Amino acid sequence: MAVMITNECINCGDCAPECPVAAILGESDEKNPYVGERFYVKVESCVECVGHADTPRCAQACPTEGSIVWDMPYTVDFEEYYMSGNESGKYKIREHKKKGLMLPSIKAQPFIQEIGMNLRESNANVAI
Repeated sequence: MAVMITNECINCGDCAPECPVAAILGESDEKNPYVGERFYVKVESCVECVGHADTPRCAQACPTEGSIVWDMPYTVDFEEYYMSGNESGKYKIREHKKKGLMLPSIKAQPFIQEIGMNLRESNANVAI
């Protein structure tokens, strides 16, 4: 995942069309764990725009500071973090019919390695 949309989101929709991998669900999408509240980044799909742009395009498009923040990389090192978040309802990780829950051990995602873990752990704003 690596980026997350917070409750600062004003549901303007500017972020979703910018995502090159369609990882952003609208606030009315039934697959969104925050349906009716805010947009949501699918953790198992977000690539932080690695290979598409220098910085996350959703953050470039977002007019609201603090709405899009860093999260932990979607890698095996953080599988417990995401599994726990899925169980608590913070995330809604897709379940594949044959492969099961699409955890990082099944589908890890690239991330911007230059972003320090301290920024990710504190959910710092994705400053552009």
